[in-house]
Amino acid sequence: MDRKLAEGVLYTDQYQLTMAQLYYRTGMAERQARFEHFFRRYPDYGRHQAGYCINAGAAWLADWIHTVRFDDASLDKLRSHRNHLGVPIFGDDFLDWLADVGDFSSLRFEAIPEGRVVHPNVPLTVVEGPLALAQLIETSVLNHLNFQTLIATKASRVVEAANGGSVLEFGMRRAPERGATAASRASLVGGATGTSNAGLAHALGFTPSGTHAHSMVQVFMALGDGELGAFRAYADIYPDECLLLVDTINTLDSGVPNAITVFSELRAKGHQPVGIRLDSGDLAHLAVKSSQMLDEAGFPEVTIVLSSSLDEITIWQILNQIAVEAPQYGQDAQHVMGRLMYGCGTRMATSEGDPSLDGVYKLVAIEDNGSWKPAIKLSDTPAKVINPGPKRVFRIYSRRGTATADLLAQADEQLTDPLVLHHPSAEGVMRRLPSERISGREELLEPFDPWTPADEHEAVVEARGRRSDDLARLDVGVRRIVNPHVYHVSLSAASWELKHSIMNEMRRGRQG
Repeated sequence: MDRKLAEGVLYTDQYQLTMAQLYYRTGMAERQARFEHFFRRYPDYGRHQAGYCINAGAAWLADWIHTVRFDDASLDKLRSHRNHLGVPIFGDDFLDWLADVGDFSSLRFEAIPEGRVVHPNVPLTVVEGPLALAQLIETSVLNHLNFQTLIATKASRVVEAANGGSVLEFGMRRAPERGATAASRASLVGGATGTSNAGLAHALGFTPSGTHAHSMVQVFMALGDGELGAFRAYADIYPDECLLLVDTINTLDSGVPNAITVFSELRAKGHQPVGIRLDSGDLAHLAVKSSQMLDEAGFPEVTIVLSSSLDEITIWQILNQIAVEAPQYGQDAQHVMGRLMYGCGTRMATSEGDPSLDGVYKLVAIEDNGSWKPAIKLSDTPAKVINPGPKRVFRIYSRRGTATADLLAQADEQLTDPLVLHHPSAEGVMRRLPSERISGREELLEPFDPWTPADEHEAVVEARGRRSDDLARLDVGVRRIVNPHVYHVSLSAASWELKHSIMNEMRRGRQG
């Protein structure tokens, strides 16, 4: 398959192309338009729900934008497309226009930077420019941003549940094919300290993580050298990176004792063992007992990596169980927890429980006689009625310094004291915030330039920093793993008045 063709400028839905030709034929292709990408709700995993999301994917969207072109190969494919009567779907006039346009360089972008905490109905990415091109780019915007935001959110929740313990991502084997690379990157943005995805890690300037599988121990067992022989062979090859998987036979009766034997041999040779990995059984109980055995053998600093279908709920439960069980064995629970790392695979890389983000891309304004004309979409579901017009997005901080609301204001609106925050869909629900109750406000949307290549490593490192900063300023109730407190996304007075005046006008017209 020609992946360059499949993943190039035609990496879009067919209806984007048919709409673009319609805009061209009706003389609207060059008319300026403004689209906004946002999501409607947080991920809901069934037993638990997210109370925030982590924005991610912009760097890879930028890479796609600045490398694709309407070249001869893609235009020839469109030229060959026929309907059921054999008539060309796309005319030469439209295809010649695409060839003259060449790429998406006439579009302008704003975005909330990667790594930042984001909330429903807040524009994460804004696209302005010629209507036909802004329409054509929709699918790729959603594809690049929705999935990485989904996985970065899941990873952030896992990292939060780990309560300071390092999280490693190794879900590549069960992730959605090439989506595995996006999942690995998004996990790093979401706070994971490493990934087993070797190619992705090296491409981003990180060191990949990983040691060995059960199969290595099985090989040595089948050939008569046993688990101890496997551990010794691994330690001989990797004396300074020795982390052993100890549950192939029996964790406490075989695996940990054999690991301690090998660790003692390594220490005698001047090397420091790294740790053990527990991949099955009652992980909390095994962590407590393994920690006890390692301490008694003189290895209190050795790491214990937990794996096996971990997510934020299982990690939370493991830590709660350790807090109760460790003292029963004379162990300091904080010591046991402090030596833990967490290997997260399938559940993090697939966002198990909610495998897609409800991200949408909607027209909010169209140019008319030199000015913006707001656009709206009505719905019988009030939460789905979009917020029209060009907007600015502000994060409002309380006197405690915590984020208290995101405010969608009109682009030309002057905010006054007190701030009036309207519920986006419930009429009459509002609150007033006088200046003495506010410690500051921050504008979230920034210019986004996909034509200046970014350093991939720095992009991830900076996104991680933004995530940490934003979470530190997010109310702990909103950060809860289960039943999080509601964070308010509100409309300014002008945004609320504009939205409801257009809605009322459209409803009067429909009734008339």
